[in-house]
Amino acid sequence: MNGQLAEHLQPAEETLDAEKASFLKQPKAVWATAIAAVFAFMGIGLVDPILPAIATNLDATPSEVSLLFTSYFLVTAVAMLVTGFVSSRIGGKKTLMIGLALIVVFASLSGMSGSVGELVGFRAGWGLGNALFVATALAVIVGVASGGAGTAIILYEAALGLGISLGPLLGALLGGWQWRAPFFGTAVLMAVAFIALMVLLPKTPAPAKKARLRDPLLALGHKGLRTTAASALFYNYGFFTILAFTPFILGMDAYGIGAVFFGWGVAVAVFSVFVAPILQRRFGTNNVLVGTLAALMLDLVGLGLAAGHSVTAVVALVIVAGALLGINNTLYTELAMEVSDSPRPVASAGYNFVRWMGGALAPFAAAQLGEHFGPQLPFFAGAVALLLAIAVAVGGRKFLAAHEPHLV
Repeated sequence: MNGQLAEHLQPAEETLDAEKASFLKQPKAVWATAIAAVFAFMGIGLVDPILPAIATNLDATPSEVSLLFTSYFLVTAVAMLVTGFVSSRIGGKKTLMIGLALIVVFASLSGMSGSVGELVGFRAGWGLGNALFVATALAVIVGVASGGAGTAIILYEAALGLGISLGPLLGALLGGWQWRAPFFGTAVLMAVAFIALMVLLPKTPAPAKKARLRDPLLALGHKGLRTTAASALFYNYGFFTILAFTPFILGMDAYGIGAVFFGWGVAVAVFSVFVAPILQRRFGTNNVLVGTLAALMLDLVGLGLAAGHSVTAVVALVIVAGALLGINNTLYTELAMEVSDSPRPVASAGYNFVRWMGGALAPFAAAQLGEHFGPQLPFFAGAVALLLAIAVAVGGRKFLAAHEPHLV
């Protein structure tokens, strides 16, 4: 009996060692793309610490300022439908470079904005660059990383987590001095990433088969991918309720908000890279997904109860939310990449089109609810969205079952 158990565990241990080795031993092109992705993802949380300052300096309401997220993610979502069309015609490297160039231009213009309307418009252009870069970066990393798709996705999520954690920190350090500075800082970082990719990333030829504009929508005809995307839409509503609305209830300056969301981002990074794979191997993707969604729903309920009463509790619950979000980010990304029979770039585009709609809706809706009904309701609405995410995942469980890994 013990011999059989040892025989069963030994291959699993060897697999884990091999995964660890392959995770660290990657081509230069992978590391260059991952570092550029870190800079790109910094743009998501960059504005968090300076949201109150932007509202004050541009004489805007919280809901008007929240449109910085809404315009960014709405354009990102729609643009996802054309990323495959573009990259399949000009190649991954050129698509990445165009995306980075657009971010440099629109981040710089954002720093020169004279009104909240201009800033919202420039963030929309930033979202277009983000879509071209992010969707293509994932496909490039999955395509050239050693160790298989699972290792590549963990690398991608590591870049996501690191970028999300460093974004608020950069926003706080620069924004505490001048609210325009984080935008110019991002432009400089993305220019550095542009040069690094130009030098280190080899030319990526266009695929033999060109993607059609309708392919991402057709990919959503697969029940597994459609279930993943629909659940992720509601999940992202809760995610960006926390990210976009919490700064307005903390009552802190840019440095304080930056510190809170730096801790949040570190939790996202650590749990996405180190904890999610362990839980996934032990309990299975679907079980962990539903469990962490339920925990995040309770966390949002706690934030609603604490809002306006205890800043300490809000800070603690935001950090806990980061850990749960990190786990779910990895699980959703892996499902989107593996659950359907569509090419990964196509599946990614369809999935991201749907899920980023949740990121586009949540900031404005949360700010409106907060302005009219008090700071508690946005978080309770986010909890309802998480309940819907759970319902979709449970209802479509059989469509995701093919992806279920072997339990260790």
